Parts: sequence; structure tokens; C-alpha cells
Amino acid sequence: MIMDIYAKLQKLVNDAREDIEKAAGGNQAAGTRARKAMQEIKAASQELREAVLTAREEPKP
Repeated sequence: MIMDIYAKLQKLVNDAREDIEKAAGGNQAAGTRARKAMQEIKAASQELREAVLTAREEPKP
């Protein structure tokens, strides 16, 4: 589960790269898309953080 969430996070970061580069060049529409992508990255990061904490707290067999 943790690795699935991590893979999702990596994909979001990689997908956002083009829009972030365009936004750095001054493209306002790309900036809007980049900000939206960053919100998705933030949510995925929080999901991963919670999964890691849950895994840490589970008793080991």
C-alpha cells in the first residue's frame, strides 16, 4: 500500500514538471495548472505520511 501511494506521488510530480517549467517561463495558464498539481501532490504526500504512520503503529507478526 505504501509503495502504491509513493508511486502515485512520483507520477504526480513527474506529470507536473512540464507545467511548472512553462509557469517559470511566464505562462499564466500553466501556472494555474501547476498550482492545481501541487495541491494534488500535497494531498498524496499527506496520504503517504498517514500510511507510513499506520504501518509503524501496527504490531509486527
